[in-house]
Parts: sequence; structure tokens; C-alpha cells
Amino acid sequence: MHVVIMGCGRVGSTLAHILEDMGRSVAIIDQNPEAFRRLRSNFRGRRVTGFGFDRDVLVEAGIEDAQAFAAVSSGDNSNIISARVARETFGVENVVARIYDPRRAEVYQRLGIETVATVRWTADQMLRRLLPEGAEPLWRDPTGTVVLAEVAIEPGWVGQRVSALESHAGTRVAYLSRLGDAVVPNGDTLLQEDDVVHVISEEPDIERVQAALAGPVPEEQ
Repeated sequence: MHVVIMGCGRVGSTLAHILEDMGRSVAIIDQNPEAFRRLRSNFRGRRVTGFGFDRDVLVEAGIEDAQAFAAVSSGDNSNIISARVARETFGVENVVARIYDPRRAEVYQRLGIETVATVRWTADQMLRRLLPEGAEPLWRDPTGTVVLAEVAIEPGWVGQRVSALESHAGTRVAYLSRLGDAVVPNGDTLLQEDDVVHVISEEPDIERVQAALAGPVPEEQ
């Protein structure tokens, strides 16, 4: 699998190293040749100097054989233009662009371009650690409609079935964190002590879900 990355900053260089360690073929583009100094000395991928939205530069990076393209430069406009060229001109199937303005995410999603809203994601991660009761979602889709959230549950749920918890809260359990492992439960899975419950829900419902699971457990479960 060949991956082309546009932007050799901290994110781009880290991504390139991870992908190479996973056995992927990697090419990384940056307009500043000094940026490639962030790459380790034994990096085997291609280093291409130029603009990531320039077709000739992309061809030099192997875009015609790429299965994935990541635009992670420091500019929203450059990232989106590059992502659109990769998607629309070269037909790359998996295209992701980093953006700083989350208001643009829905527009780009309609163009078939996945986005990572850096500022929103960072704020979410900070809030998760500041508010350990799970009051802030772990993830939200680009439109802000659906969220994945860690919720605190009443200890009385221990030993109860996941299906009972879902029915009571009117939500879906996405997964459990259990003794350091992620577990995808079915309806008959029994909740254990110290399980961390992660639910998937629409944004307006998340506070109601959290309140329901932190409150008294119904007697007949």
C-alpha cells in the first residue's frame, strides 16, 4: 500500500514514520526542503519538494499508485485543495485532510473528504482529562450530530446485562474498556466492576443518557 502525505511538520513526519513501520510505502511532500530534517535518517520513503496541490508534484510522489492521501500541512486551504485534487483528479479512495476550522468539516464531508478538526479534537481531549466524569464526548462526527462518549455508571449496574442498560438509557453501548482492553459487547454481556462504558448517541441526548446511568438502577433488570 502506497500513501502520500502532504506536509512534513510534526504530524506529517510522525505519520510517515508510523506508516513506514507498518510496512507501507510512503512519500511525503513539503514546499520547504528543510522540513524533511524532521524525518529520521533511515527513512526510506520519497521526499518531494513542492506544493501538494501541484499535479506534477503529486505524480512525482506516486499519487497514481497511491491508495491513500493525507493532507496535514498548517493551512486549511492548502489541505483541502490538495485533498480535492487527490480525490477528484487522481481518484484516490482514502483521502483525509486536517483542518483548523471545524465549521468547514460538513462541507468537505459532502465532497467525500474525511477531515480531522485539529482545534476541536484537541479541546475535546483536554476536557476529557479536566472533566473525568465523561461530560465531554471522546469523538463527534463532522456534523456534530453523533457523539461517542465515556459515561459514568451507578455501581448497581455491575452484574447487569448490557441490553438492560441500553434499554434504560435509550442508547447504544459502543464498547467497554475492561482491564485495559476494549470489548465490543452484545446484549447478554454482563457489566463487570471497573468497566468503563462508552456510548454512541446523538449530541442533544448525551446529557440525558449520562444522567440516567448515574442515577438509581431500576429494580427489574
